[in-house]
Amino acid sequence: MLHHVQLACPPGSEPALRVFYEGVLGLAEIPKPPVLAARGGCWFRGHGIELHLGVESDFRPARKAHPGLLVQEIDQWARRLSEAGYPVVFDDDFPGMRRFYSEDPHGNRLEFLEPLSRSPSA
Repeated sequence: MLHHVQLACPPGSEPALRVFYEGVLGLAEIPKPPVLAARGGCWFRGHGIELHLGVESDFRPARKAHPGLLVQEIDQWARRLSEAGYPVVFDDDFPGMRRFYSEDPHGNRLEFLEPLSRSPSA
């Protein structure tokens, strides 16, 4: 079973992470254990997922590796991200799914998927 997915972030990026993961994606920040909080970064949970953002001093965004987030009403998610200024690139290459890619404030790739059987526009 999967407990969480971890992405990297640059030092001092917690305010931007909170704006994106809480404000745009609607996840709740969860407290890190004190020994881990000292390292920086943030943890978020909601919509059936848990994402950990950990500080890397030589940060480079994950452009290929990414979490695939299963959502409902994918067009609303795309609109939400687009209106907040984040890229939305739809891709039809996954049979049985509608999907698009976006990225967090530091360029980490995120994939949003919805089964075609649940999609209102399918």
